[in-house]
Amino acid sequence: MIAPASLTIALGLWGIRRENTMWGDESVTWQLAHRDLAQIWRTAQHVDLVHALYYAVMHGIFGLFGDGLLTLRLPSVLAMSVAAGGVGLLALRLAGPRAGLLAGLVFPLLPQVQKYAQEGRSYAMVCALVTWATYVLVVGAAQRARWRWAVYAATMLPACLLHEFAVLALVAHGVTLVVSRVPRPVLRAWSAAAAGVLAGLLPLAVRSAGQSGQVAWIGGPVRLRYFLIAAVVGVACARAPLGVRGPVRLSALAVPILVLPGLLLLITSPVKPLFVDRYVLYSNIGIALLLGAWIDWFHRRQRSPRTTWLAAIVALAVLVPPSLVLRTPASRSNDATAVGAAVREAGRPGDGLLYFSDQYRAWTAADPEDTRLLTDLALAQDPVASNTLGGVELPARDIAARMLEFDRIVAVREPLGAHAPAGPGEEAKASTLRRHFREDGTTRVSGARITVYVRTTTVGTISPSGTRAADAGAGPPEQRQPRPTRLQQPRSPGFGKAGRATRRAGCRRCRSRACGRSGCTSGWCPARRAPAGRCGCGTR
Repeated sequence: MIAPASLTIALGLWGIRRENTMWGDESVTWQLAHRDLAQIWRTAQHVDLVHALYYAVMHGIFGLFGDGLLTLRLPSVLAMSVAAGGVGLLALRLAGPRAGLLAGLVFPLLPQVQKYAQEGRSYAMVCALVTWATYVLVVGAAQRARWRWAVYAATMLPACLLHEFAVLALVAHGVTLVVSRVPRPVLRAWSAAAAGVLAGLLPLAVRSAGQSGQVAWIGGPVRLRYFLIAAVVGVACARAPLGVRGPVRLSALAVPILVLPGLLLLITSPVKPLFVDRYVLYSNIGIALLLGAWIDWFHRRQRSPRTTWLAAIVALAVLVPPSLVLRTPASRSNDATAVGAAVREAGRPGDGLLYFSDQYRAWTAADPEDTRLLTDLALAQDPVASNTLGGVELPARDIAARMLEFDRIVAVREPLGAHAPAGPGEEAKASTLRRHFREDGTTRVSGARITVYVRTTTVGTISPSGTRAADAGAGPPEQRQPRPTRLQQPRSPGFGKAGRATRRAGCRRCRSRACGRSGCTSGWCPARRAPAGRCGCGTR
C-alpha cells in the first residue's frame, strides 16, 4: 500500500545519518562489506557466519552505489517500507480497507520499527521477508494452489539465511494454521514448505553452532520491556471482536507472531540467554495488525469521531520524544565513531595503541585515519589478512615487550563497570601498564574509555606474563642509572646509500622490528625514538 510505504520512507530518511555516527555492529557491516566475496566467505568460517549473506548483499550495494552512511542504511529503510506495505495488505485482507490502512500506518510509527529502519544490519530485510511470507501464508490458506507454497518457502528461506531466528516465525505460522483449523491439505502443503525451509537452513545452523561464543555477551534478556508491553497490549486488543474474513482470523495470525518467537527465546534463557529485541523484530507485524484492527473497531463503535481523533493525537504526541531520541547517537548502546574520534584526539604521531578487546579494533577500522599515525602494539596480523574481525594478536610476552618500547600509549578499554575481557594477553597489557606507566588522562565515550598512559620506568627484560624480570633502573634512587636521551643513543656504523629505505620498508641496516611491521609507518620511529623516516642507527 502506498501510504504506509511512503510514511515509512519519510520517517526512515528523517535523521538517517544520526549525526554522522555508526555504532559497533554497523562498523562491522562497513568493514566486512568492503571485503571481496571470497574474503567475506573466509571470514565467515571464523566469525559472523549467520550474517554472511547480508554482508555479501551489502558488498554488492556498496559496489553499485558507493559506501556512504546513506548507502549503509537506505536498504533497511526500503526494506521496512516493503514490510509496511505488506502489513497493510494483510490487515486489508483480514479486517477490511480501513483496518488495512490503519495497520499499515501504525507499523512505521512503532519505536522499534523506526530504530531498525535506520540501521545498517539485516533485521529490516528479515522483517520484510517474514511479512510477505505471512501474506502468502494467508492467501495460500484460502486458495489451494501448490505454487503459492513454493513462493512461501522461497520467501522464508532467505529470511532464515539472513538471520537464523527468523525460523521462529515458522512456529508462529504453524500455530496459526492449527488454531484456524484449516483443511488438512493446506496443513500438509505448509508442512512440506516448512520442511524445505528447515532443510535449506540446516547446513548454516550446523556450521554456525561452532560460533555460539559470539552471543556469549548476552547475560540475560536485552530490552525485554518493549516486548512485554507490546505482548500485553496486543493480547488485550485481540479480546475485541476484530475483523473475521476467510479461513484465517486476524487475531489467530497476529497473536502467535507477536508472542511466540520472543517467548521461545525467553524459555531458553535459563540454559542459554538468547533474547535480544532485534532478533524478533518481525513480531511488530503482530502488534501493528492488532492495533490497526482495534482502532478500526473502536472508531466504528463511537458515535462521534472526536474521541478517535483525540486518542490519535495523544498517541502521536507520546511517540514524538522517543522518535527524536532514536535519531541521536545516544539511542545506540555504543558509538564506534566517537571511539575512533577520541583515539585520534588523544594520540600523537608515533604513540602506541592498545586495545583491551579486539572488538574495539573492529570499530575503529571504519575510519583508518583515526589510527593511521599510531602503532597497534598487540597486532600480529591485521583483520583482512587473518580473515577475522579484530585481527590476530601477539603472544602476551611480545605484547609486554613492545609496550616497553614506547613512552606514551593510548589504551582503548571497556567502560567502568562493564565486564573486562580475560586472557593472558589482556593480563599482560594491564600488568605492564600498572607497573611501568601512569595515567595521563581519560576520555569516556559511549561504549568505551580511552586512556593515555605515560612511561614512568626504564625496564630490562620482561617475563611471559608481562611483569618485570630485571629492571635497569632498579635499586635505591642513588644507584639508578639515568635513561639515555635520543642524542646519547649509539649509532651503528656503515650507514649510507646502501642502507637507504623508505618509511614503509623500514630500516634495512639495523633490521628494527619494534613497530611489528615490515616498515615504520608512524610519524615517530618507535624503534629508536628518532624522527619519521630516520632510524636511530642513522639510516634514512
